[in-house]
Amino acid sequence: MSGTLYLFPVWLGEQDTQRVLPAYNLQVMEHLRHLVVENERTARRFLRAWGYKGSFEELELILADKDNEADVLDGPIGLLLQGHDVGLMSEAGCPGVADPGQRLIAQAQQMNIRVVPLVGPSSILMALMASGLNGQLFTFHGYLPIDKSQRAKALRDIDAAIRRNHGSHIFMETPYRNMALLDDATKHLGQDLRLCVAVDITLSTEQITTMTIGEWRSARPDLAKRPCMFVAGK
Repeated sequence: MSGTLYLFPVWLGEQDTQRVLPAYNLQVMEHLRHLVVENERTARRFLRAWGYKGSFEELELILADKDNEADVLDGPIGLLLQGHDVGLMSEAGCPGVADPGQRLIAQAQQMNIRVVPLVGPSSILMALMASGLNGQLFTFHGYLPIDKSQRAKALRDIDAAIRRNHGSHIFMETPYRNMALLDDATKHLGQDLRLCVAVDITLSTEQITTMTIGEWRSARPDLAKRPCMFVAGK
């Protein structure tokens, strides 16, 4: 009988883990001996802050980031097929959602290995929850193109889609380019549309504000180097 692949969400920034993660998740973690992570150092730091009581000498950390994810599938899949439980941990938020790990999860599903997603924070859904925009029909775009002309087209396409079906559209940027994305959004989305800017979700500095594009054109929030999610809608 194969083992179980457990998917572990983590905090969205250093904070009290009890606020965002159930105690059950830690109980599951402490019985594991194999954990797939993106970065060993940050994984160990998070586990210590979480209150992990297991032995780091007995916990195998398997490095799988966006650059080598496809190359390390055989190891975790082999362990699962041998009957060992394996954990998959994100760097922030939920594994497999705008995050490496999807290929391992897909492979496990294809081989009928049990996959268990555990409860934890998702900035994507939390931004949508707090936006006041359509939660029945929404699209997550991830990162919009870096190229200015391609980004402008993507935003115009989002504008057209919102007007067509009134759905919500969620997108993001690396923290140091947040202000540039906000500027582009105010240029290429119609002023009557609404935009939610959700920054530092779950942290003490959290700010989640929804205004029209017209209102955002005269607002200059400090988004620099802060994790941010954008939700556009009608």
